[in-house]
Amino acid sequence: MVAALPRVLVRDIATHIEPTIKISGMKTTLDISDPLLREARKLAARERTTLRALVEQGLRRVVAEKRRQPAFRLRKASFRGRGLRPELKDVGWERLRELAYEDRGG
Repeated sequence: MVAALPRVLVRDIATHIEPTIKISGMKTTLDISDPLLREARKLAARERTTLRALVEQGLRRVVAEKRRQPAFRLRKASFRGRGLRPELKDVGWERLRELAYEDRGG
């Protein structure tokens, strides 16, 4: 038979954060600012949940939000043309660079 815990102790356990939080079988240490931790503990107590549950809920929201954001795509910035001028077809990179920076101090 398991003895019932005093009500105050049960509440303290529900809102207490340990140095590590067990997440899916893994323990992870989080550094949380004191003011944020105090607010989170109050919220957990008001909602009758654990700090761990609040942390997991917040992480799930952030991860889901990031998944919804489209991946970065570089815009097409090419221009219409016919490629290199025929006289520059076999010119090396150094010469192309010289021509590109000619009269620009490069």
